Amino acid sequence: MAIILILLTTFLIPLIVLSTFRKDIDNAKSFYSLVLFMQFALIGVFAASDGFLFYIFWELALIPIYFIALLWGDGKDKEFRNRAIFKFFVYTLGGSLFMLLAFIWLYLKAGSFDINALYKLNLTQPEQILVFLGFFIAFAIKVPIFPFHTWQPETYKEAPSAGTMLLAGIMLKMGLYGLLRWLLPIVPLGVSLATPYVLVLCVIGVVYGSVIAIRQADLKRLLAYSSLAHVGLIAAGIFTLTKEGFEGSVIQMVSHGINVVGLFFAAEIIFQRTGTFEIAKLGGIRSIAPKFSTAFMIVVLAAVGLPLTNSFIGEFLLLYGVYEYNTWLCIIAGLTIILGAVYMLRMYQHVMLGETNETTIGFTDLHWSELAVFVPVIVAIFVIGIYPAPILHIIQPALDGILTNSLR
Repeated sequence: MAIILILLTTFLIPLIVLSTFRKDIDNAKSFYSLVLFMQFALIGVFAASDGFLFYIFWELALIPIYFIALLWGDGKDKEFRNRAIFKFFVYTLGGSLFMLLAFIWLYLKAGSFDINALYKLNLTQPEQILVFLGFFIAFAIKVPIFPFHTWQPETYKEAPSAGTMLLAGIMLKMGLYGLLRWLLPIVPLGVSLATPYVLVLCVIGVVYGSVIAIRQADLKRLLAYSSLAHVGLIAAGIFTLTKEGFEGSVIQMVSHGINVVGLFFAAEIIFQRTGTFEIAKLGGIRSIAPKFSTAFMIVVLAAVGLPLTNSFIGEFLLLYGVYEYNTWLCIIAGLTIILGAVYMLRMYQHVMLGETNETTIGFTDLHWSELAVFVPVIVAIFVIGIYPAPILHIIQPALDGILTNSLR
Protein backbone atom coordinates (compact mmCIF):
# COMPACT_ATOMS: atom_id res chain seq x y z
CA MET A 1 0.00 0.00 0.00
CA ALA A 2 2.87 2.35 0.81
CA ILE A 3 4.43 1.56 -2.57
CA ILE A 4 1.25 2.66 -4.37
CA LEU A 5 1.11 5.99 -2.50
CA ILE A 6 4.84 6.62 -2.98
CA LEU A 7 4.37 6.01 -6.71
CA LEU A 8 1.40 8.40 -6.69
CA THR A 9 3.54 11.05 -4.98
CA THR A 10 6.45 10.69 -7.39
CA PHE A 11 4.04 10.72 -10.34
CA LEU A 12 2.17 13.86 -9.29
CA ILE A 13 5.02 16.05 -7.97
CA PRO A 14 6.68 16.53 -11.42
CA LEU A 15 3.27 17.35 -12.91
CA ILE A 16 2.64 19.90 -10.16
CA VAL A 17 6.04 21.47 -10.78
CA LEU A 18 5.42 21.51 -14.53
CA SER A 19 2.01 23.14 -13.98
CA THR A 20 3.77 26.28 -12.71
CA PHE A 21 6.06 26.79 -15.73
CA ARG A 22 3.91 29.51 -17.31
CA LYS A 23 3.40 31.36 -14.04
CA ASP A 24 5.71 34.06 -12.73
CA ILE A 25 6.80 32.96 -9.26
CA ASP A 26 8.68 35.29 -6.95
CA ASN A 27 11.74 33.66 -5.41
CA ALA A 28 11.22 30.52 -7.49
CA LYS A 29 14.18 28.68 -5.93
CA SER A 30 12.59 28.80 -2.50
CA PHE A 31 9.20 27.77 -3.90
CA TYR A 32 10.51 24.67 -5.68
CA SER A 33 12.76 23.80 -2.75
CA LEU A 34 9.69 23.71 -0.51
CA VAL A 35 7.82 21.54 -3.02
CA LEU A 36 10.68 19.03 -3.09
CA PHE A 37 11.00 19.18 0.70
CA MET A 38 7.34 18.32 0.93
CA GLN A 39 7.85 15.37 -1.41
CA PHE A 40 10.58 14.14 0.92
CA ALA A 41 8.25 14.40 3.94
CA LEU A 42 5.34 12.72 2.16
CA ILE A 43 7.45 9.75 1.10
CA GLY A 44 8.70 9.51 4.68
CA VAL A 45 5.12 9.33 5.98
CA PHE A 46 4.19 6.53 3.58
CA ALA A 47 7.43 4.58 4.09
CA ALA A 48 7.71 4.80 7.89
CA SER A 49 7.14 1.60 9.87
CA ASP A 50 8.16 3.25 13.15
CA GLY A 51 5.60 5.37 14.97
CA PHE A 52 8.10 8.04 16.01
CA LEU A 53 9.42 8.45 12.45
CA PHE A 54 5.85 8.52 11.15
CA TYR A 55 5.04 11.39 13.51
CA ILE A 56 8.22 13.32 12.58
CA PHE A 57 7.53 13.08 8.84
CA TRP A 58 3.85 13.88 9.48
CA GLU A 59 4.84 17.16 11.11
CA LEU A 60 7.58 17.91 8.57
CA ALA A 61 5.01 17.78 5.75
CA LEU A 62 3.12 20.66 7.38
CA ILE A 63 6.05 23.12 7.24
CA PRO A 64 6.53 23.46 3.46
CA ILE A 65 2.82 23.62 2.59
CA TYR A 66 2.29 26.29 5.26
CA PHE A 67 4.91 28.58 3.70
CA ILE A 68 3.84 27.76 0.13
CA ALA A 69 0.25 28.74 0.92
CA LEU A 70 1.21 31.77 3.02
CA LEU A 71 3.83 33.34 0.74
CA TRP A 72 2.57 32.44 -2.75
CA GLY A 73 -1.20 32.33 -2.19
CA ASP A 74 -3.74 33.43 -4.81
CA GLY A 75 -5.96 35.40 -2.44
CA LYS A 76 -5.87 39.16 -3.01
CA ASP A 77 -6.78 39.96 0.60
CA LYS A 78 -3.50 39.22 2.36
CA GLU A 79 -4.98 39.55 5.86
CA PHE A 80 -7.76 37.08 5.08
CA ARG A 81 -5.24 34.68 3.51
CA ASN A 82 -3.03 34.86 6.58
CA ARG A 83 -5.99 34.01 8.83
CA ALA A 84 -7.07 31.09 6.63
CA ILE A 85 -3.59 29.58 6.42
CA PHE A 86 -2.95 30.11 10.14
CA LYS A 87 -6.23 28.32 10.92
CA PHE A 88 -5.09 25.40 8.78
CA PHE A 89 -1.73 25.34 10.59
CA VAL A 90 -3.29 25.42 14.07
CA TYR A 91 -5.90 22.78 13.21
CA THR A 92 -3.41 20.28 11.82
CA LEU A 93 -0.73 20.93 14.43
CA GLY A 94 -3.24 20.69 17.27
CA GLY A 95 -4.65 17.44 15.92
CA SER A 96 -1.16 16.00 15.57
CA LEU A 97 -0.51 16.53 19.27
CA PHE A 98 -3.31 14.08 20.09
CA MET A 99 -1.61 11.53 17.85
CA LEU A 100 1.70 12.15 19.64
CA LEU A 101 0.05 11.46 23.00
CA ALA A 102 -1.38 8.23 21.58
CA PHE A 103 2.05 7.14 20.34
CA ILE A 104 3.63 7.91 23.73
CA TRP A 105 0.97 5.81 25.47
CA LEU A 106 1.56 2.93 23.02
CA TYR A 107 5.33 3.16 23.58
CA LEU A 108 4.86 2.88 27.32
CA LYS A 109 2.83 -0.29 26.75
CA ALA A 110 4.95 -1.93 24.03
CA GLY A 111 8.42 -0.54 24.82
CA SER A 112 8.84 0.21 21.13
CA PHE A 113 7.50 2.39 18.32
CA ASP A 114 7.85 -0.44 15.79
CA ILE A 115 4.58 -1.06 14.01
CA ASN A 116 4.81 -4.85 14.39
CA ALA A 117 5.18 -4.50 18.16
CA LEU A 118 2.21 -2.12 18.27
CA TYR A 119 0.08 -4.56 16.26
CA LYS A 120 0.65 -7.24 18.94
CA LEU A 121 -0.59 -5.10 21.83
CA ASN A 122 -3.71 -6.25 23.68
CA LEU A 123 -5.14 -3.04 25.07
CA THR A 124 -8.21 -2.86 27.28
CA GLN A 125 -11.39 -1.31 25.95
CA PRO A 126 -10.89 2.09 27.69
CA GLU A 127 -7.27 2.19 26.47
CA GLN A 128 -8.34 1.44 22.91
CA ILE A 129 -10.97 4.15 23.00
CA LEU A 130 -8.44 6.75 24.19
CA VAL A 131 -5.84 5.72 21.59
CA PHE A 132 -8.54 5.68 18.91
CA LEU A 133 -9.55 9.25 19.74
CA GLY A 134 -5.93 10.42 19.66
CA PHE A 135 -5.30 8.93 16.22
CA PHE A 136 -8.73 9.69 14.80
CA ILE A 137 -8.66 13.41 15.60
CA ALA A 138 -5.31 13.81 13.82
CA PHE A 139 -6.34 11.77 10.78
CA ALA A 140 -9.87 13.22 10.56
CA ILE A 141 -8.51 16.78 10.44
CA LYS A 142 -6.01 15.89 7.72
CA VAL A 143 -8.51 14.05 5.49
CA PRO A 144 -10.78 16.05 6.41
CA ILE A 145 -13.86 14.27 7.75
CA PHE A 146 -16.97 16.30 8.68
CA PRO A 147 -17.06 18.29 11.00
CA PHE A 148 -13.25 18.64 11.11
CA HIS A 149 -13.25 20.18 7.62
CA THR A 150 -13.71 23.87 8.41
CA TRP A 151 -10.10 24.75 7.53
CA GLN A 152 -10.32 23.18 4.08
CA PRO A 153 -12.40 25.41 1.74
CA GLU A 154 -10.63 28.68 2.57
CA THR A 155 -7.18 27.08 2.57
CA TYR A 156 -7.77 25.52 -0.84
CA LYS A 157 -9.08 28.85 -2.12
CA GLU A 158 -6.26 31.00 -0.73
CA ALA A 159 -3.34 28.67 -1.50
CA PRO A 160 -1.66 28.84 -4.92
CA SER A 161 -2.97 26.20 -7.29
CA ALA A 162 0.25 24.18 -6.95
CA GLY A 163 -0.23 24.23 -3.17
CA THR A 164 -3.85 23.17 -3.52
CA MET A 165 -2.77 20.28 -5.75
CA LEU A 166 -0.28 19.20 -3.08
CA LEU A 167 -2.93 19.44 -0.37
CA ALA A 168 -5.79 17.73 -2.21
CA GLY A 169 -3.79 15.44 -4.47
CA ILE A 170 -1.34 13.96 -1.97
CA MET A 171 -1.36 15.44 1.53
CA LEU A 172 -4.89 14.44 2.51
CA LYS A 173 -3.95 10.85 1.57
CA MET A 174 -1.74 10.91 4.69
CA GLY A 175 -4.86 10.86 6.85
CA LEU A 176 -6.56 8.09 4.86
CA TYR A 177 -3.35 6.06 4.85
CA GLY A 178 -3.03 6.59 8.61
CA LEU A 179 -6.51 5.17 9.16
CA LEU A 180 -5.63 1.98 7.32
CA ARG A 181 -2.01 1.57 8.38
CA TRP A 182 -2.06 2.66 12.02
CA LEU A 183 -5.55 3.11 13.44
CA LEU A 184 -7.51 0.03 12.36
CA PRO A 185 -4.99 -2.73 13.21
CA ILE A 186 -3.78 -1.24 16.52
CA VAL A 187 -7.14 -0.50 18.17
CA PRO A 188 -9.66 -2.83 16.46
CA LEU A 189 -12.07 -2.78 19.40
CA GLY A 190 -12.03 1.01 19.54
CA VAL A 191 -12.70 1.11 15.81
CA SER A 192 -15.62 -1.32 16.03
CA LEU A 193 -17.22 0.74 18.80
CA ALA A 194 -16.81 4.01 16.90
CA THR A 195 -17.61 2.74 13.40
CA PRO A 196 -21.39 3.53 13.41
CA TYR A 197 -20.76 7.12 14.48
CA VAL A 198 -17.82 7.67 12.13
CA LEU A 199 -19.74 6.27 9.17
CA VAL A 200 -22.59 8.68 9.85
CA LEU A 201 -20.11 11.59 9.92
CA CYS A 202 -18.56 10.42 6.66
CA VAL A 203 -21.91 10.14 4.91
CA ILE A 204 -22.95 13.58 6.23
CA GLY A 205 -19.70 14.93 4.76
CA VAL A 206 -20.48 13.33 1.40
CA VAL A 207 -23.93 14.93 1.15
CA TYR A 208 -22.90 18.22 2.77
CA GLY A 209 -19.90 18.68 0.47
CA SER A 210 -21.98 17.90 -2.61
CA VAL A 211 -24.85 20.23 -1.70
CA ILE A 212 -22.52 23.12 -0.82
CA ALA A 213 -20.59 22.55 -4.07
CA ILE A 214 -23.78 23.05 -6.07
CA ARG A 215 -24.22 26.47 -4.46
CA GLN A 216 -20.71 27.74 -5.18
CA ALA A 217 -20.08 30.66 -7.52
CA ASP A 218 -16.29 30.34 -7.26
CA LEU A 219 -14.63 27.58 -9.29
CA LYS A 220 -11.88 26.82 -6.79
CA ARG A 221 -14.25 26.63 -3.82
CA LEU A 222 -16.54 24.33 -5.82
CA LEU A 223 -13.63 21.95 -6.38
CA ALA A 224 -12.71 22.18 -2.69
CA TYR A 225 -16.17 21.05 -1.58
CA SER A 226 -16.15 18.40 -4.30
CA SER A 227 -12.96 17.02 -2.77
CA LEU A 228 -14.63 16.98 0.68
CA ALA A 229 -17.47 14.84 -0.71
CA HIS A 230 -15.10 12.39 -2.40
CA VAL A 231 -12.81 11.84 0.57
CA GLY A 232 -15.84 11.41 2.83
CA LEU A 233 -16.83 8.41 0.72
CA ILE A 234 -13.27 7.04 0.85
CA ALA A 235 -13.23 7.29 4.65
CA ALA A 236 -16.64 5.62 4.81
CA GLY A 237 -15.30 2.71 2.75
CA ILE A 238 -12.40 2.27 5.17
CA PHE A 239 -14.67 2.13 8.21
CA THR A 240 -16.95 -0.52 6.69
CA LEU A 241 -14.15 -3.01 7.55
CA THR A 242 -14.83 -4.95 4.35
CA LYS A 243 -12.47 -6.16 1.65
CA GLU A 244 -14.35 -4.19 -1.01
CA GLY A 245 -14.30 -1.03 1.09
CA PHE A 246 -10.54 -1.32 1.62
CA GLU A 247 -9.85 -1.99 -2.08
CA GLY A 248 -12.10 0.86 -3.16
CA SER A 249 -10.47 3.25 -0.71
CA VAL A 250 -6.94 2.66 -2.04
CA ILE A 251 -8.04 2.75 -5.70
CA GLN A 252 -9.97 5.95 -5.02
CA MET A 253 -7.02 7.53 -3.16
CA VAL A 254 -4.98 7.14 -6.34
CA SER A 255 -7.83 8.18 -8.64
CA HIS A 256 -8.79 11.20 -6.54
CA GLY A 257 -5.17 12.37 -6.44
CA ILE A 258 -4.87 12.21 -10.23
CA ASN A 259 -8.27 13.78 -10.93
CA VAL A 260 -7.97 16.61 -8.44
CA VAL A 261 -4.59 17.65 -9.87
CA GLY A 262 -6.20 17.79 -13.32
CA LEU A 263 -9.17 19.80 -12.05
CA PHE A 264 -7.17 22.37 -10.10
CA PHE A 265 -4.72 22.70 -13.00
CA ALA A 266 -7.64 23.45 -15.32
CA ALA A 267 -8.86 26.06 -12.81
CA GLU A 268 -5.35 27.58 -12.73
CA ILE A 269 -5.26 27.82 -16.54
CA ILE A 270 -8.62 29.59 -16.52
CA PHE A 271 -7.40 32.00 -13.84
CA GLN A 272 -4.15 32.77 -15.67
CA ARG A 273 -6.00 33.64 -18.88
CA THR A 274 -9.05 35.42 -17.42
CA GLY A 275 -7.95 36.67 -13.99
CA THR A 276 -11.01 35.25 -12.24
CA PHE A 277 -12.42 32.09 -10.66
CA GLU A 278 -16.00 33.43 -10.78
CA ILE A 279 -18.09 30.99 -12.79
CA ALA A 280 -20.65 33.62 -13.81
CA LYS A 281 -17.97 35.69 -15.60
CA LEU A 282 -16.83 32.79 -17.78
CA GLY A 283 -18.28 31.01 -20.80
CA GLY A 284 -17.65 30.21 -24.45
CA ILE A 285 -14.15 28.82 -23.92
CA ARG A 286 -14.89 25.61 -25.86
CA SER A 287 -15.26 27.45 -29.16
CA ILE A 288 -11.82 29.09 -28.96
CA ALA A 289 -9.80 26.46 -27.02
CA PRO A 290 -10.84 22.98 -28.24
CA LYS A 291 -7.79 21.15 -26.81
CA PHE A 292 -8.32 22.61 -23.37
CA SER A 293 -12.06 21.97 -23.43
CA THR A 294 -11.50 18.32 -24.40
CA ALA A 295 -8.91 17.73 -21.69
CA PHE A 296 -11.06 19.49 -19.08
CA MET A 297 -14.12 17.45 -20.06
CA ILE A 298 -12.24 14.14 -19.70
CA VAL A 299 -11.07 15.08 -16.19
CA VAL A 300 -14.59 16.24 -15.25
CA LEU A 301 -16.10 12.96 -16.46
CA ALA A 302 -13.47 11.05 -14.49
CA ALA A 303 -14.36 13.01 -11.35
CA VAL A 304 -18.03 12.19 -11.94
CA GLY A 305 -17.17 8.47 -12.10
CA LEU A 306 -18.02 7.67 -15.74
CA PRO A 307 -17.43 3.98 -16.59
CA LEU A 308 -13.96 3.28 -18.06
CA THR A 309 -12.48 6.16 -16.03
CA ASN A 310 -10.47 5.68 -12.85
CA SER A 311 -13.10 6.85 -10.34
CA PHE A 312 -15.73 4.39 -11.53
CA ILE A 313 -14.11 1.25 -10.12
CA GLY A 314 -13.19 3.00 -6.85
CA GLU A 315 -16.66 4.42 -6.25
CA PHE A 316 -18.29 1.11 -7.16
CA LEU A 317 -16.18 -0.80 -4.62
CA LEU A 318 -16.69 1.86 -1.95
CA LEU A 319 -20.46 1.91 -2.35
CA TYR A 320 -20.54 -1.88 -2.36
CA GLY A 321 -18.57 -1.91 0.88
CA VAL A 322 -20.96 0.60 2.47
CA TYR A 323 -23.90 -1.48 1.17
CA GLU A 324 -22.51 -4.56 2.91
CA TYR A 325 -22.48 -2.59 6.15
CA ASN A 326 -25.84 -0.78 5.84
CA THR A 327 -28.20 -0.42 2.89
CA TRP A 328 -29.61 2.97 3.89
CA LEU A 329 -26.18 4.49 4.40
CA CYS A 330 -25.26 3.23 0.93
CA ILE A 331 -28.33 4.87 -0.60
CA ILE A 332 -27.52 8.20 1.05
CA ALA A 333 -23.82 7.96 0.19
CA GLY A 334 -24.76 7.06 -3.37
CA LEU A 335 -26.22 10.54 -3.75
CA THR A 336 -22.64 11.71 -4.31
CA ILE A 337 -22.80 10.21 -7.82
CA ILE A 338 -25.97 12.12 -8.73
CA LEU A 339 -25.04 15.35 -6.98
CA GLY A 340 -21.47 15.13 -8.30
CA ALA A 341 -22.77 14.91 -11.85
CA VAL A 342 -25.03 17.90 -11.18
CA TYR A 343 -22.41 20.33 -9.91
CA MET A 344 -19.53 19.20 -12.14
CA LEU A 345 -21.45 19.17 -15.41
CA ARG A 346 -23.29 22.36 -14.47
CA MET A 347 -19.94 24.00 -13.76
CA TYR A 348 -18.55 22.82 -17.10
CA GLN A 349 -21.60 24.16 -18.90
CA HIS A 350 -21.29 27.65 -17.42
CA VAL A 351 -17.50 27.84 -17.78
CA MET A 352 -16.90 26.24 -21.17
CA LEU A 353 -20.11 26.43 -23.21
CA GLY A 354 -22.24 29.32 -24.44
CA GLU A 355 -20.93 32.52 -25.98
CA THR A 356 -17.60 34.17 -25.29
CA ASN A 357 -17.61 37.46 -23.41
CA GLU A 358 -15.15 40.21 -22.64
CA THR A 359 -13.49 38.03 -20.00
CA THR A 360 -12.94 34.95 -22.18
CA ILE A 361 -12.62 36.43 -25.69
CA GLY A 362 -8.82 36.36 -25.54
CA PHE A 363 -8.57 32.82 -24.15
CA THR A 364 -5.76 30.83 -25.82
CA ASP A 365 -5.49 27.07 -26.20
CA LEU A 366 -3.05 24.81 -24.37
CA HIS A 367 0.70 25.42 -24.47
CA TRP A 368 3.08 22.44 -24.79
CA SER A 369 3.94 22.57 -21.07
CA GLU A 370 0.24 22.46 -20.20
CA LEU A 371 -0.31 19.52 -22.56
CA ALA A 372 2.61 17.79 -20.82
CA VAL A 373 0.57 17.91 -17.60
CA PHE A 374 -2.79 16.92 -19.04
CA VAL A 375 -1.59 14.01 -21.20
CA PRO A 376 -0.17 11.89 -18.30
CA VAL A 377 -3.26 12.68 -16.20
CA ILE A 378 -5.62 11.57 -18.99
CA VAL A 379 -3.57 8.44 -19.73
CA ALA A 380 -3.64 7.50 -16.04
CA ILE A 381 -7.41 8.10 -15.91
CA PHE A 382 -8.07 5.56 -18.67
CA VAL A 383 -5.37 3.04 -17.73
CA ILE A 384 -6.65 2.72 -14.15
CA GLY A 385 -10.28 2.85 -15.29
CA ILE A 386 -9.84 0.05 -17.84
CA TYR A 387 -7.28 -2.16 -16.06
CA PRO A 388 -6.95 -1.58 -12.28
CA ALA A 389 -5.74 -5.17 -11.66
CA PRO A 390 -2.03 -4.28 -11.13
CA ILE A 391 -2.89 -1.92 -8.27
CA LEU A 392 -5.26 -4.44 -6.69
CA HIS A 393 -2.63 -7.15 -7.02
CA ILE A 394 -0.01 -5.05 -5.20
CA ILE A 395 -2.25 -3.94 -2.34
CA GLN A 396 -4.15 -7.22 -1.78
CA PRO A 397 -1.75 -8.86 0.73
CA ALA A 398 -1.49 -5.67 2.79
CA LEU A 399 -5.24 -5.14 2.88
CA ASP A 400 -5.87 -8.78 3.82
CA GLY A 401 -3.47 -8.38 6.75
CA ILE A 402 -5.05 -5.10 7.86
CA LEU A 403 -8.53 -6.63 7.63
CA THR A 404 -7.45 -9.65 9.69
CA ASN A 405 -5.92 -7.42 12.38
CA SER A 406 -8.93 -5.11 12.39
CA LEU A 407 -11.37 -7.96 12.96
CA ARG A 408 -9.32 -9.80 15.58
